[in-house]
Amino acid sequence: MIRFGTGGWRAVIADDFTRSNIRLLTAGLCSLMKKEGRSGCEICAGYDRRFLSKESAHWAAEVLCGYGFKVLMINRSSPTPLIMYTVKTQKMPYGMMITASHNPAVYNGIKIFTAGGRDADQTVTGKIENEIAGIDPGQIPDISYDKALSLGMIREDNTANEYIDSILSLIDADAIRKARLKIALDPMYGVSQTSLRTILGTCRCDLEVIHDRHDTLFGGKLPAPNAKTLTPLSYVVTDRNCHLGIATDGDADRLGVIDEKGEFVHPNTLLVLLYYYLVRYRHWNGPCVRNNSTTHLLDRVAEGFGQQCYEVPVGFKYISAKMAGSDAIIGGESSGGLAVRGHISGKDGIYAAALLTEMLAVTGKSLSALYEEITGRFGKLFYQEADFSMTPEYKEKLKEKLFEEKLFPGLKDIDHITREDGVKLYFTDGSWVICRFSGTEPLLRMAAEAGSAAQADSYIAAWKELLKL
Repeated sequence: MIRFGTGGWRAVIADDFTRSNIRLLTAGLCSLMKKEGRSGCEICAGYDRRFLSKESAHWAAEVLCGYGFKVLMINRSSPTPLIMYTVKTQKMPYGMMITASHNPAVYNGIKIFTAGGRDADQTVTGKIENEIAGIDPGQIPDISYDKALSLGMIREDNTANEYIDSILSLIDADAIRKARLKIALDPMYGVSQTSLRTILGTCRCDLEVIHDRHDTLFGGKLPAPNAKTLTPLSYVVTDRNCHLGIATDGDADRLGVIDEKGEFVHPNTLLVLLYYYLVRYRHWNGPCVRNNSTTHLLDRVAEGFGQQCYEVPVGFKYISAKMAGSDAIIGGESSGGLAVRGHISGKDGIYAAALLTEMLAVTGKSLSALYEEITGRFGKLFYQEADFSMTPEYKEKLKEKLFEEKLFPGLKDIDHITREDGVKLYFTDGSWVICRFSGTEPLLRMAAEAGSAAQADSYIAAWKELLKL
């Protein structure tokens, strides 16, 4: 069964991620587009550096052409945000990207984008799933890639220059040039190296780059920029006296950062820093959006500037939709994805990296100094998190306990509870804890935030004890 999660469809290569399932998913999208009256339109397709990504994009293109659609195939491995940018600027109704983002190397997947370059929401993915259910896998039409290319049904192009130019037009490149910043880059063997090198090189940054070769195994590590995986980048920052260390995940929609001291900067902190910078130093006005597992310090900053912070379920499609509906300045999540008003409607680690570099140049302050400026004004919160692997059988048992029996820890001073996405407990002192299932991996995730690390840890410990983890 093909089921979309919070970040598209992802599956283990040669298990569920197979040629037949790629064709089936594409056929479901084609069937939906035909019912929507979009016959013959052009669709953008792209792929990252994972094993079978390019071949998978070609298999999908063959089915698209078999159904009578045209395909703009980005003809080199590319960042996910570049595909979203292309769908938006070329006014396409849909786009697709072959990637499993930050998942382990044994995974691959497909992300679907809708008009405007947005992540396909649950309504759209649900419709695709319904169409898939009615398709006979043995009756899917196709045209071979080379034949479709010769017929002009597929055109190969690279929109990277336009994408890079759009980012350069949105940042203060002159300020960055004057700052003469030294920056360490870690693309994590993914697809951001060309774009980031071009943007920051144009701004005359002195660059130190690691892990930029093509490696489908991502150096044997998870292609997710976190405190554990960015240890090599931390060493480069401290050894070469860099102002900043920047990393992106496998498809470059998420950002990871090392500060000038060589310390990992949590995505929660990055989101708060950038929102504060846009309001305090760029003088933008507007609310912000976060998911239910992201820091409430963002709420304090928004309130301090007379703005509102909106909470949505996990999944960037919810953040994008709320940003559009509220004209929010920024939206983000604790896993490292964020979007900024005026650019694409989805996550973009490359633009976020460029904006972060501008922030250092314009303010003349280090990341740690800027964060101290914020916490000195709005206070400090301590964020803790934990993940637990789940078998499908145990996951179903826990779902029954959490959502049917409505089980939760008997903690004191609970203000209210929500079950829109997992189970989140809000306490009267402003602290919180959430227990939810990952939409992209077989994991149970927990996160908590409080006035002390010990208090946040105690909330997670209470959940662990209750669920016998």
